[in-house]
Amino acid sequence: MRSSMWFQHDGAPAHYSVDVRPHLNATYGQQWIGRGGPVFWPARSPDLNSLDYFLWGYVKSLVYETPVNSAEVFVARIAAAAGEVRDTPGIFANVRSSMRRRCEACIPAWGRNFDHLL
Repeated sequence: MRSSMWFQHDGAPAHYSVDVRPHLNATYGQQWIGRGGPVFWPARSPDLNSLDYFLWGYVKSLVYETPVNSAEVFVARIAAAAGEVRDTPGIFANVRSSMRRRCEACIPAWGRNFDHLL
């Protein structure tokens, strides 16, 4: 694991169980974000979660661009989509910029849902 890598989970009960947390602590140390972890992240906060507001929708659009007809094709498309995300110049800078705008929008909304205002 790279020392600059962080892990963020979505707060689903299976992702913060007493069986999972020791693995996250061993793998990421103090560099994981989520319920039960060293860096708290509120449950149901998709407006401030880049996986929710960007990644899953983008990957889904690539994977399902045409119908999927087998599990093997499905897995291959997911891998290809992940590679496209990794290899697209500037994509992470755009996500970080969007995160900043979202954080700034969160303050006047008093932490309530604000995605519809962006």
